[in-house]
Amino acid sequence: MKFIDLFCGIGGFRIGFERNNFECVFSSDFNSKVQDTYETNFGERPYGDITKIDPKDIPDFDVLLGGFPCQPFSISGKKLGFEDTRGTLFFDVCNIIDFKKPKVVVLENVQHLINHDKKRTFSVILRSLKDLGYNVTYKILNTKDFGLPQNRQRIFIIGTKYGFFDFDKIKIIKSNPLNDFLDKKGNFEYIDEDEYTLLDSKYVKVQPDSGLKFIGYRNKTGFRDVRPNSEHLNRVHRQPNRIYSVDGYHPTLPSQETSGRFFIYIPKENKVRKLTINECYRIMGFPEDYIKHPTNGEQYRQIGNSVSVSITEEISRQIIEQNLLEKTNEPSGKIIGDLRELLFD
Repeated sequence: MKFIDLFCGIGGFRIGFERNNFECVFSSDFNSKVQDTYETNFGERPYGDITKIDPKDIPDFDVLLGGFPCQPFSISGKKLGFEDTRGTLFFDVCNIIDFKKPKVVVLENVQHLINHDKKRTFSVILRSLKDLGYNVTYKILNTKDFGLPQNRQRIFIIGTKYGFFDFDKIKIIKSNPLNDFLDKKGNFEYIDEDEYTLLDSKYVKVQPDSGLKFIGYRNKTGFRDVRPNSEHLNRVHRQPNRIYSVDGYHPTLPSQETSGRFFIYIPKENKVRKLTINECYRIMGFPEDYIKHPTNGEQYRQIGNSVSVSITEEISRQIIEQNLLEKTNEPSGKIIGDLRELLFD
């Protein structure tokens, strides 16, 4: 069971698939600092520019993995298929798929891909895979449903030559609260009590959909265009300014260093602090012995751009259990999903 790891980042896809005995035979990422981290952990340096990859030079494989960048597609021809992806990195992915014809394709992106360019981009992606002979299913998955305390939603698109990937068979594991994933000791970055305000307890509750427990906000000043008597709301609605209780989950880890960690309130200590970098990697499912980039800013950027290991591990397990690497009589070239109305006839 062999796979290639395109737009590989720091290996979130790879770790999950290797845990189910898949073997990586090729990797690629354009960012040299990401390449450094990947090489340190996996012993191989990813190929650089995907536009310069000749599919003939890629070893044979069964599964193509890729957290590809989202770019505007040209739909001048309105074919809404393979031909409409020219000039984008997704076109290079399609070229590799067309030449190597893997049994399974797994693509990942932010959930807003669905609405990108008035939903045309998503339609082109689905139709492209269909035109290349794949059955396509897709679903938004949340890290919090895979045993990790982070509200992180991503769209996963899976194309299969034989049969269909059934997302309903995925095993959902409700995560314990963030508190269970915190470091017991360390050089914690606390903030002073006069730098934040906690909400009255009657306003605090765990949000049912996200699992977040918003509990307060930082007392930052200098916000622009703040209307009189609305300072409180202004602070509350700026997400990097919010404080969340460790009795709930953590918001999506972003890739920007300045907002790479949100503030968390620890009831037992009655203190507010930031997550440590180890905690960030832990709530993405990375192993404790994972070797991080030596630069602090890069550590946050790289983990914020990664994919949750717990999700990729479950997807790889389901590929095996659903026998999607075995040839069946299922016809190829169909699209199944809750968002079929997005497709143009």
